[in-house]
Order: sequence, then structure tokens, then C-alpha cells
Amino acid sequence: MDKPAHRRMRPLLGTFVEIAVRAPEPLAETAIASAFATIEQIQRHMSFHDADSDLSRINLHAWRRPVSVSSDIYRVLCHARHISRRSNGLFDISIGGRLVAEGRLPDHGFPALDAEGWDALELLPRLRVRLKRPVVLTLDGIAKGYAVDCAVQTLFTHGITRGLVNAGGDLRLFGPDALPIAVREASGAITPLGEWSNTAMATSAVGLSAEDQARFPSCIVTPHGCDGLACPHFNQCPRAWTVLADEAWRADALTKVAALAPEAGRSARIARLGGRLIAHDFGRGE
Repeated sequence: MDKPAHRRMRPLLGTFVEIAVRAPEPLAETAIASAFATIEQIQRHMSFHDADSDLSRINLHAWRRPVSVSSDIYRVLCHARHISRRSNGLFDISIGGRLVAEGRLPDHGFPALDAEGWDALELLPRLRVRLKRPVVLTLDGIAKGYAVDCAVQTLFTHGITRGLVNAGGDLRLFGPDALPIAVREASGAITPLGEWSNTAMATSAVGLSAEDQARFPSCIVTPHGCDGLACPHFNQCPRAWTVLADEAWRADALTKVAALAPEAGRSARIARLGGRLIAHDFGRGE
């Protein structure tokens, strides 16, 4: 704690991204600027809202012919497919069509909105992607965490050894400094999680009602098989999940698995996938 923390914040990835480092000022400012540039590049490749992004080109054309993409989005798709396979489809990036149909994501003229299935994704040699059928992919459940990891790697290349990158619900800490972490539950309450260092964590909210989904537009929608307000155990249903992992992309993806997994064996399932379930909100706090 001998050096002052240099902090900067920018609107990126649909949230506010904060980068803080402990280093001499000239080095800190250069490294932070470079890390933000890394995040901006990833956002350009993976934005669902940009009709010219790599992701949009995949969704529009890859069901007809292979599409060449950046190494970043190719790597994220590899990660996503791995988690989808290991979670038996609980994590699924092919639900974009459903979100477009609900008005949550823009329609760029996709050929179909009702097709789903993560197994439609084919990763070909030389950074090419093909879809077996016209599914609509969305990387909202993993890309933000991946961007956090890449920003941290950029800081490392500049010689930064102590700091954090925080993108809304996705956080990565590095270096010896233990920092107090808290999460805002869906009820609005603040839950302290203790002090942490050298780790990544992510928190995602689950919208079980129209009210929840209006308050948290980016929440995980009601899982299949859950009756929402009609559920007799509604007040005991979890509203937010926090997962700890070595990498932010993994923590990000595993919050979705935690939200959708059966209660029995949930923590063990997350552990097998490389994460640790450390917090969730039972009840509305009302």
C-alpha cells in the first residue's frame, strides 16, 4: 500500500469500467489508457448492437458460409463452447434470437429467431466460424469477463503488478493488496464478501418477475421450469449469484450456470467447472 492508487473510469461494455493500479504516475496513466484501448477493441468485435461487429457477421452469415473473425472472439467462442458442453447446456450463447424477439436486443435482419442450441457452433481452422443452423449468438454472459481478463493482461505487459479492473458485476484483482468487496443484491441490499486479492469474481442477477426484469434489464431471465411469481417458494428463490474463479470470463459464465442449475449439487457443479459459489441472495429483503 506504499503507492497511491491511480483510478480511471469509462463507459464501456454496457456499464462503467473502472481500472485502478498502484504504480508511478507516468507508468500508471500509460498502462490504464492501453487497458481501456484493449477493452474498446473487444467491444467492437463482440457487440451485439453493432451490425458490423464480428458477432453480428457471424449471426447474419455464418449459417451460410464460414466467417473469418478476430482471435479474441474466436477464443471467447472456444471458452463458451467448453462451458456449454461441460454444463450440459445450462450455459448457452445461442439464446440471442429469444432476446431479440422479446425486444431486449436489436434485430439486424436475422434469418430466424426461434432456433437455439449451442451445438450449432462450429470452430474451424484459421479463425473461421460456421453455424450449422441460423441460431443467433449473444456473448453477454461471458464477453465482459473476458474483456476484464484482457485488460489485466495489458496492464501486466506494462509492468503493473498491483491493481484491479471492475466492469459492473465482473471484477479481477491482482497483486498482494487485499481489498474489501461487496455486492448489491437484487433487493438493493449491500452484502459484504470480505477482503480478497489475486482473484476474479462475477455477480449476476436473476429476474423472476416483470418487476425484477424492469429494474435489472440485463438480468438472467426466468429459468425454464420456474413459475416466477406463481412459485410457492418465490420469496426463497435466489435473486443474485456470485462466483469466484481464477479468470473473470469463467466467473462470468458460471454465474449463469449457478442460476439455472438444480439446487441439489449446485455448488459441486460450479466447483467441477473451475469456480466457487460464494454468495447469493435468498428473498427480496423487503
